[in-house]
Amino acid sequence: MQSPNQEVVMVGIGDYHIGRSPMSSIGLGSCIGLVVYDMERDTGGLAHIMLPDSQGRTDRPAKYADTAVELLVRELNKQGSKKEALGAKIVGGSSMFQSFSGNLNIGDRNIEAVRFHLKKWNLRILAEDVGGVQGRTITFYPAEKGKVSVKTADGTIRLI
Repeated sequence: MQSPNQEVVMVGIGDYHIGRSPMSSIGLGSCIGLVVYDMERDTGGLAHIMLPDSQGRTDRPAKYADTAVELLVRELNKQGSKKEALGAKIVGGSSMFQSFSGNLNIGDRNIEAVRFHLKKWNLRILAEDVGGVQGRTITFYPAEKGKVSVKTADGTIRLI
């Protein structure tokens, strides 16, 4: 486990972080916590994705599925990661408003978009905890073989 004095980097909506220190995103409802992990170097990145498509916006690339995948891959490459050593874990994409369906279910659209862009970049999904109707909080531990702790709103914790 992490040393008691090692701080966890908080990654807010539309933000990202790259490194070896633990990082966390709280309150993932329809949002996706995307982890890209370098399995050779025990480093990685976490993006808190809010929407499936940037529609050409460039201001906050971690906010959108279509730009966040590329952002994390490029940032990890700059730090010496090889694309072949990268894998992904995705968490979130809940249906927070059950009365909505179809196109309005942003959680499902986010899951679909993240999967699409991971495939486009030839990144395999190592693990996922997606869908459902509960919010989640994740903590990613790159230096601990890429472990991700997922805590659901009911207090259940599982490792992926």
